[in-house]
Amino acid sequence: MFLSVFDMFKIGIGPSSSHTMGPMTAAVRFLELLRGVGRHASAGGSPARLRVTLHGSLAFTGKGHATDRAVALGLIGYTPAGIVPGEADQRLVDLATEKKVHPDGLPVLSFDPQKDIVFDFGPSLPGHSNGLVFEAFDEAGRSCLREVFYSIGGGFVVTEAELNNPEAAGADANAVSRPYPFDSAAAMLAMAQESGKSIADMKRENELRTMSSEELQRGLAGIWSTMNGCIERGLVQQGELPGGLHVKRRARAIREQLEQERGTNRAQPHVTSDWLSVYAMAVNEENAAGGKVVTAPTNGAAGVVPAVIRYYLDHCFGADPVRVDEFLLTSAAIGGIIKHNASISGAEAGCQGEVGSAAAMAAAGLCAVLGGTPAQIENAAEIALEHHLGMTCDPAAGLVQVPCIERNGIGAIKAVAAASLALRGDGSHFMPLDNCIEAMRQTGEEMNTKFKETSLGGLAVNLPEC
Repeated sequence: MFLSVFDMFKIGIGPSSSHTMGPMTAAVRFLELLRGVGRHASAGGSPARLRVTLHGSLAFTGKGHATDRAVALGLIGYTPAGIVPGEADQRLVDLATEKKVHPDGLPVLSFDPQKDIVFDFGPSLPGHSNGLVFEAFDEAGRSCLREVFYSIGGGFVVTEAELNNPEAAGADANAVSRPYPFDSAAAMLAMAQESGKSIADMKRENELRTMSSEELQRGLAGIWSTMNGCIERGLVQQGELPGGLHVKRRARAIREQLEQERGTNRAQPHVTSDWLSVYAMAVNEENAAGGKVVTAPTNGAAGVVPAVIRYYLDHCFGADPVRVDEFLLTSAAIGGIIKHNASISGAEAGCQGEVGSAAAMAAAGLCAVLGGTPAQIENAAEIALEHHLGMTCDPAAGLVQVPCIERNGIGAIKAVAAASLALRGDGSHFMPLDNCIEAMRQTGEEMNTKFKETSLGGLAVNLPEC
């Protein structure tokens, strides 16, 4: 299944791609379906009231991930990429007072977020642990439309029917013939060897089947601009993050310390690791605050890839900003293989699917721009992913803060180490990336649900006494 670079890197808002961006997108899609149903909705009359029920992980950590807020914003009409923060906040205030939404092309619909967003703490829906049900009723309370959505990670959303028939769900993307249709690392390497092209060049040619070179270039520039802007905002903000854990922003203070040490004898050899961490932490502090971020491949892991790109630009000899495109295309190729064959969802695979996947993507991108061969790039991705296997997703209080913010910093450090090790070899290694991805899939499948973004186990229930 073809996944575009713009599928893997989506501009949106924090704190979670699966719990914030996905439900918001689901709400927008439900309104589209409701418009399509129109006057033929059912034996009942026109839609007059909405209700949304959150299941599984969306219920257990929905408050901490602002899922209810995201659903409301989606029903108001916002998309993740189209959020205007101050304006959106005022629209939510208006909704709380009026208890109605005014979707284009539909009648005014009664919707009280306090009553009409239901958190169901029972068993998850059968398709995925991130399930939500949208329902529309007429004035008499009769159902006009009911649709089940699943937020499957990275901001991707599918209906129940699409989940059960993934080939049909991706029919539009896969209807286009791609010159390099690899769906595994082995196929990717074989095509690279046969064509003599780099992974980024193959990915670029695949993308150019559905867009112009100018559109691709503009889109990639927008991704990096948003990523870098997020780093810069995170490096200057200070104060306490929302949510009740009283976690303080640290990126600005660390960056100031590092700046003071520049050119002095106080700087330790490992200072570049501190820069990596602070770049990543800046992004994830912004994400935790609900700021504008890029899924890479998820919000919870959004800091790893940008941090490694900034590390490349700021700290690597011979770095060339023109090669950021190559970094992003290579990363997206690896991320697409992981998503296709396993998962990038913390609710499905634990944090190995989020930060682990991000580290593999970042390691591959860095290896590429430092001159790595396709075999070395595949090796770099495998090393990074291998050493995240088994990592649980157990955020304290359901917030994307502890351990998520620091974890992105450590994931970035691992990504650089993996790329460096791979570049020291010739690309040959014992464990293929495909097998490592399969090991991650199996581990996620057998991992206890309480360790998969429910905040019912692990660090989330072992909090310090206050």
